Amino acid sequence: MNPVNLETIGSVLPEDADQALLIGRVWDPETGGPRVVAVSGDSVFDLYRLAGTVADLLELPEPAATVRSALANPALAERRWATSDVVNASLAGDGAHARLLAPVDLQVIKACGVTFVDSMVERVIEERCAGDAARAAEVRDLVGRALGGSLADLRPGSAEAAEAKRVLMAEGLWSQYLEVGIGPDPEVFTKAPVLSSVGLGADIGIPAFSSWNNPEPELVLIATSRGQVVGATLGNDVNLRDVEGRSALLLGKAKDNNASSALGPLIRLFDGSFTLEALREEEILLRVEGQDGYVLEGRNSVARISRPFEELVAATHGRHHQYPDGFALYTGTLFAPTQDRDVPGQGFTHKHGDVVTIRSRHLGALVNRVGPCEELHAWSFGLRELFNYLAKQRQEARA
Repeated sequence: MNPVNLETIGSVLPEDADQALLIGRVWDPETGGPRVVAVSGDSVFDLYRLAGTVADLLELPEPAATVRSALANPALAERRWATSDVVNASLAGDGAHARLLAPVDLQVIKACGVTFVDSMVERVIEERCAGDAARAAEVRDLVGRALGGSLADLRPGSAEAAEAKRVLMAEGLWSQYLEVGIGPDPEVFTKAPVLSSVGLGADIGIPAFSSWNNPEPELVLIATSRGQVVGATLGNDVNLRDVEGRSALLLGKAKDNNASSALGPLIRLFDGSFTLEALREEEILLRVEGQDGYVLEGRNSVARISRPFEELVAATHGRHHQYPDGFALYTGTLFAPTQDRDVPGQGFTHKHGDVVTIRSRHLGALVNRVGPCEELHAWSFGLRELFNYLAKQRQEARA
């Protein structure tokens, strides 16, 4: 993989990094496995003596306070790397040096879909086109005229939403995407297997069977086994519009492929100066830069989400479903690209070599390059490898 160029480390960390409590995972070539780390200023601290996995760390009674305390105690937090070295190695795809991984490990990767009206309309268009990008402009105009923008202020599950459903059904325009967009129940699905997500600087994959696809810049909530949201990160919920548009029953094929889930750069833990409330107004910026000189920019304004975070979390976790190791929850995207890239009327689709940057003020920047799923590094480090690595580290620590 060719290196991804950014001017400074400050381009990756949050704007207020000096106040942020940042944790994640680093691949450590010296020990041959992942280490739980905290990033503070120009230093990356190994937290292995505190927790072997991020899931273990987040299950502590007060994870934020515990990490802050550990950073003042060399017996618990060992400074092992320079932040700039780790970030640079990550962006360069340098496997010989310590680099950032996706900042979760044992957590299940869940995702919510159709949580913004704008992207909901695009899903309707995908369905109406049956995955044919050439028909998108025509159908977009048809659906836009029928909806008249009247769905923007609807509260999902409300009496007004039920009336809108009745009218749309009468017009022959009702869709399964409108059902989860304004109906009583949100869409929640499993995005990716445990340990399969990629991190900062890694390639993200588009399979050969897709010819209409796009990035999905999203806020990702990090929750414990109790369903308590303790932090957040950025994510790219890579979307194959042609596959999902043919049938919602192909959601797994559209969403779960090699390197189709990117998370990072780090988890920002909630503490006194940063809370869930700060994220309700977060602006998530997207920039796609192609090797052909093409540039696409977009914005995901979290304030325009149609369902509150609490509703999405409650639909994911509760008496109906538990996650003993916690979960990461993609919260959906407002962004649905309609800007033409090549052929007029066919909108945007990825090309190999595209550099995708997803950035927000409080969470930093997640940067990845697009490549073919079939040619990327195969996912090989799974649960057995992780457990074997952790057992070996414990044995060596006792020796």
